Amino acid sequence: MKANRAMPGAGALATLALLWLVGLYLRLPILVAPPLAPAIGAEFDLSQSEVGALTTIPVLMLALGALPGAFAIARLGPVLTVAGSLVLLALASAARGLAPPAELLLAATAVMGFAIAVMQPALPVLVMRWCPEALALGSAVYMNGLLAGEFVGAGLTLPLVVPWLDGSWRAALAFWSLPALAVALLVGVRGRVTRVNAAEAVVNGSWTPRWREARVWKFGVILGAASSGFFGTNAYLGSILAGRGEAHLLETTLLLFNAAQVVGSLLMVAIGRWLVGKPAPVLAMAALLPLCLIVGALTSGAVFVAAIVLVGLTTCVQLILMVSLVPQITSEEEAGPLAAGMFTVGYLLGFVVPLVGGLAADLTGDAGAAWWPLIGLAAVGAVVALSPGFGHRAAASQHHSGGP
Repeated sequence: MKANRAMPGAGALATLALLWLVGLYLRLPILVAPPLAPAIGAEFDLSQSEVGALTTIPVLMLALGALPGAFAIARLGPVLTVAGSLVLLALASAARGLAPPAELLLAATAVMGFAIAVMQPALPVLVMRWCPEALALGSAVYMNGLLAGEFVGAGLTLPLVVPWLDGSWRAALAFWSLPALAVALLVGVRGRVTRVNAAEAVVNGSWTPRWREARVWKFGVILGAASSGFFGTNAYLGSILAGRGEAHLLETTLLLFNAAQVVGSLLMVAIGRWLVGKPAPVLAMAALLPLCLIVGALTSGAVFVAAIVLVGLTTCVQLILMVSLVPQITSEEEAGPLAAGMFTVGYLLGFVVPLVGGLAADLTGDAGAAWWPLIGLAAVGAVVALSPGFGHRAAASQHHSGGP
């Protein structure tokens, strides 16, 4: 197991701050879309499915872009991959505000999602280079940035940013998107991106995930359970509560659900180095998730709200545990391919399973049926977490390559 000591000093704090900013842009551009969707849909006369695509397309791209991300890491190195992805993300996300036509809006959304997907598997490798003595802390910090991006994008856009920008959704997209260019510059400076260092940064070996390796699928299923639990709960909470006659609970439940994500990420920043790489925390979260979803499906009122808050906390901690595990148990050469494989499987499940839940609700006429596919995947994740292998390095991973 690799070291997880603290990182004292101003330079270390600057590195952690930069990792947090990069993490922020893993979700901020995606979660800006839902609060702006009514204005965008009204201007372009979009259907409900087209409005929904502003959020679902990037989630799908998180799965489809993971393998190109592994290729970029192997050819360019993690620093150039992250910096280049941030530039593409900033330009594509801001370009959404240049529409019409609506096709430009959807195409720019897809490119933005692709850029995020390419960047995501590079972060574990970057943590290994920048925080070799504090892998769990570095991972928890950028994941805290990711979750903060969800909260900031979804929660602050309408009450603060849009009024400040005279109600312009186009200006709001540019406001959140273009600062990613500055973050890209900071990543380049921190990584000392010169021609020589770029050549040295290339990770040797195969960039493709080892699809026959069980841990790619195990990690992917557990990540997928957390992802589908989060996206599915957000997607169907309103219709489920309305179907029960408890629509008045929606605002409070959503607030507490997403606040629990932030609390969970802060908790992992504080104590993650004692949890990451150990099988017991993974198993505990994987087992707790289906139980909380089942309680939510069968109860109402305060018990229901408490169950949903625990779903938010559990999916957050489970996500951080799995993402942080990659740099703990692999060499630098293996981290990108393993992360790419895990993200491909996990986010494909995170896209498909909630979609199946929606189809189940439509077919049965019961909004609550949308949760049962989420419960099924979460139960599979709990069974997978019982299998051996978590927190242990593969025999081929004993060599750890260094880097600046």
